[in-house]
Amino acid sequence: MTAAAAVAASLFFVLWWMLQAEESPWVPAGLAASVVMLVAAFARLLVARRAVRNRDRQAMHNSYRHTAPYRTAFTQVMHSTSRHAAALRALQRQSAAADTRDAAETHHELYELCNEYLTGAETALHSPALQADSRVALRAGQERVREMQKHHLLTWARNSARSLTHEAQQRSRLYEKVENANRALDCIDQALKVYPDDDELKISARAVREFITSSRVAHWVELAERAAFKGHFQRAIDCYRDALYYLSRDKADADGEAAAERIMREIDLLRARQTTDRTIDSQRRSASANLYPKS
Repeated sequence: MTAAAAVAASLFFVLWWMLQAEESPWVPAGLAASVVMLVAAFARLLVARRAVRNRDRQAMHNSYRHTAPYRTAFTQVMHSTSRHAAALRALQRQSAAADTRDAAETHHELYELCNEYLTGAETALHSPALQADSRVALRAGQERVREMQKHHLLTWARNSARSLTHEAQQRSRLYEKVENANRALDCIDQALKVYPDDDELKISARAVREFITSSRVAHWVELAERAAFKGHFQRAIDCYRDALYYLSRDKADADGEAAAERIMREIDLLRARQTTDRTIDSQRRSASANLYPKS
């Protein structure tokens, strides 16, 4: 900010000196200096937000390191009832903190931690040296952690898909829309590989696929309308056919069938206009030939 202030001041005096012949030279000079300061302040705000985000992420990571055992020691912890209880309480605290923050990355980290906990517990259960009371506590802990694991994975998939789909909706170019929507679909597919029977994931995946289809169809319909407006009827028909291709390929529902019927009507109208234009052109050529017969 100090450097920006120095640049703004220098720019102000230079412009003031260059515009001395003009009326009120300090006005454009002050505006230019203000623009420099506004850009610097905006850049500083972006850097500060990123620094706060990284600090919070590091603080949560450090909190887990101090309140829970190291990831590599999960298997050893499972052999001790007291240490296992402490690890489970720490994991539950981290789960509550993740729900409070509700950040997609945090939910995915908690899903990975739950997975490591379950792996360590399963390894410990196969050990013949494990005591009976520890075995019962481990099985009870597994049930709790499995619920947490599912919750965090589904929350991560839902939040990530929602964020990426919203970002796709803000894009103006088709390939950017499809790229972000496919990233959202990848997040949902990762969760579906673990929980293939979850209805919410299936509904979300279907909604993202419908968004991709509608974006492609809208793109080709817009191109067709532009071509028809310019009188390029055959090009418009070809664009409408591309839109129909995506509708039929992605197994459109009732709304998609209605859209396909509208597109077919537009194609029929364009073909009729093509026939009419050809007839008119033919009649004009015949009339011109009759008026100006060849000698």
